[in-house]
Amino acid sequence: MLRLLASTCARGLGGRGGSRRLVSRGRARPVAGLCDPSRRLSRQASDAPRNQPPSPEFVARSVGICSMMRLPVQATPEGLDAAFVGVPLDIGTSNRPGARFGPRRIREESVLLRTTNPSTGAVPFQFLRVADLGDVNVNLYNLQDSCRLIRADYQKIVAAGCVPLTLGGDHTITYPILQAIAEKHGPVGLVHVDAHMDMADKALGEKLYHGTPFRRCVDEGLLDCKRVVQIGIRGSSTTLDTYRYSRSQGFRVVLAEDCWLKSLVPLMGEVRQQMGGRPIYISFDIDGLDPAYAPGTGTPEIAGLTPSQALEIIRGCQGLNVVGCDLVEVSPPYDPSGNTALVAANLLFEMLCVLPKVTVA
Repeated sequence: MLRLLASTCARGLGGRGGSRRLVSRGRARPVAGLCDPSRRLSRQASDAPRNQPPSPEFVARSVGICSMMRLPVQATPEGLDAAFVGVPLDIGTSNRPGARFGPRRIREESVLLRTTNPSTGAVPFQFLRVADLGDVNVNLYNLQDSCRLIRADYQKIVAAGCVPLTLGGDHTITYPILQAIAEKHGPVGLVHVDAHMDMADKALGEKLYHGTPFRRCVDEGLLDCKRVVQIGIRGSSTTLDTYRYSRSQGFRVVLAEDCWLKSLVPLMGEVRQQMGGRPIYISFDIDGLDPAYAPGTGTPEIAGLTPSQALEIIRGCQGLNVVGCDLVEVSPPYDPSGNTALVAANLLFEMLCVLPKVTVA
């Protein structure tokens, strides 16, 4: 029976059975699993067989290791068009911790995802070779060192021509990721969904935490500031300075109030015009959603976006030159139901569906 399941899974995933490997500070280690198509790939991703999440028609959802969408786990980005990557870091948080557990819980909930997006016609696994690259081995005792480790891993991912889709982790992680992205692509446009602008200069004397990533990106010239839009901003603030600063840099700031009770399709039409054909990055903080839909986060704010508006934003990026994405700030201890992580998993799938190589029927 195990041989039958393994052969069925291998056919569904487009690979062969074997031992799984996970990344640990650049070293790979075997991990037991039911089936594993991962192996060193000598062909280009466009010529390689596609990985497919196993169908629940043939493999029970409770079977297999806990990877994103039950995709194969691969030690390196070699041969991949896109990859899911976990960054289990939360020592940059200013309020409730727990986002270090976000990647694991998102992967658990992703078992409910399937391969096709009937709403948009996207079938991403027909066009992309995708795998789960495991987690960055962050240093939970040193935020600066963690950023160094994140940047180093993402430099390798980006250099391999692989588009990273990141499971966070607090929002600090976007800063070193964008350092790696900009190293290859130059300053990028940004679609940033969040309750907060994350444009503070410092707190408690520290210039690096989850409230400062985009200020640091501006400081280092990582963003094409005329192609930055921040959507869903709301909540009380200690000062209006961050609002003024963002707008002074050329950012478009869309308050949550400007999104209430309406479709965001028209807004995203304007955003597509603003972004043009040059590289963009999508950064989605789950607290951009109202806590009624996503309570499992560290800094919730009332009166936020709805999941349907989140879909409109991400689907509105179809046709743009998306070179990376992240979904951050899922804190599972504050949502035992798992619904927040389930929303996050679905949004990451939607991001996969809008990558440039995916042709929509």
